[in-house]
Amino acid sequence: MKIVSLLKESTTMQFFKTIFLGAFLFLAQLSFAQGTLFKDSISSKTLGKTKVFNVYLPEGYNEDDTDYPVIYLLHGLGGDENQWLEGGDMQAQVDQAIADSIIPKTIFFLPDGEATYYINNIKGTYEYENFFFDEFMPFVENKYHVKKEKQNRGIAGLSMGGYGTLVYRFHHPELFIAASALSPAVRTDEEMIELSDKEFAVRYETAYGKLPKDERISDFHNHNSPIYLAKQLSESEKDDVAMYIDCGDDDHLYKGNSTLHIVLRDLKIPHEYRVRNGGHTWDYWRTGLIPALIFITKNFDQN
Repeated sequence: MKIVSLLKESTTMQFFKTIFLGAFLFLAQLSFAQGTLFKDSISSKTLGKTKVFNVYLPEGYNEDDTDYPVIYLLHGLGGDENQWLEGGDMQAQVDQAIADSIIPKTIFFLPDGEATYYINNIKGTYEYENFFFDEFMPFVENKYHVKKEKQNRGIAGLSMGGYGTLVYRFHHPELFIAASALSPAVRTDEEMIELSDKEFAVRYETAYGKLPKDERISDFHNHNSPIYLAKQLSESEKDDVAMYIDCGDDDHLYKGNSTLHIVLRDLKIPHEYRVRNGGHTWDYWRTGLIPALIFITKNFDQN
């Protein structure tokens, strides 16, 4: 009886030791692969306020003076600099992707775009796009170890942030090597006109102001419409920035995204277009984040 009891105890102890060792190794690996996430801020003269943003630094950042490629990750309407972290599990996903060598070590900046659509408003009284390029980008890229060449800079976003990603791709092609837009808030001219006054105000008042239906399609709209901007590209500009667009088959923005895809195809503007099962949801964006980042980083200059 004693021998059997001792054997059982030994087997049980060995089992728990194995479990403990496995857990220890897993946690050690997880800790090794984990990047650093924290908040920073910039005092903006353009916006007249202090803007807070999140920074993700890959594991090993502080060990030497290595410069890293950079991706700007833009949130959607109603969110802020925390939206990708809270809804998209961005840090854990990026940690794992870097640990698995799916994407290279990269610095991420997550700004607060408010409800601006990342553009200068129609009255010129709140110039978010000017802030982003004249103040925010120079500030972060001089403060952190960032590779400052176009060949190592990407941009991505969801919904309103996907829209901002595409607008910035067209407005500033000299700055980005690749752009990935998830469910970008792209609407056809007809859709913009069809929006009720209430819905238009909820979605666009910050950028467009209160406009009646017959005034919504204007030079201001065209200047910030990815569909219109795509049509203005010259032959030499078509290959400037690699583009990736991903919009679910049940997304309410399907028409604008499909139209943009057709325009890009017809004009032979290179891009990747994905339609997966899903709607305008975090389930869709969480599963789409890493493929979108892979697309960007495979275009980086790896030298």
